[in-house]
Amino acid sequence: MHKIYLKTAALLGALSVLLGAFAAHGLKQLLTADTLQVFETAVRYQFYHVFGLLAAGILYKDFTNKFIRWAGLFFITGIILFCGSLYLLCYVKQQALPLNWIGAITPFGGGAFIVGWFCLFAGLNKAG
Repeated sequence: MHKIYLKTAALLGALSVLLGAFAAHGLKQLLTADTLQVFETAVRYQFYHVFGLLAAGILYKDFTNKFIRWAGLFFITGIILFCGSLYLLCYVKQQALPLNWIGAITPFGGGAFIVGWFCLFAGLNKAG
């Protein structure tokens, strides 16, 4: 499981850099300042939680327990729900689509991030 987390973190980290560069160079002309800030928030939180996922992957090798495994799963879920919903929301706003309800998904991703950090703590606590 630890290699899956490490590989996923590496890919999501690369995607973070690509999306950040795309925002800085390609989206400035397309998005409003507020929408660009939302996109940049998604990139930032994705990158932060790539480090959490890396930690879970590294720790899971030596401290194999369900909490560290869950931490990795919650970090991945958070990236998909939190960051993914914000990326999608930016697209929806730019296209003027009537799908603003997508923003209601974001807090579930934020909750997954929080649970992931608590699981990481619990896994380390259980490990000794």
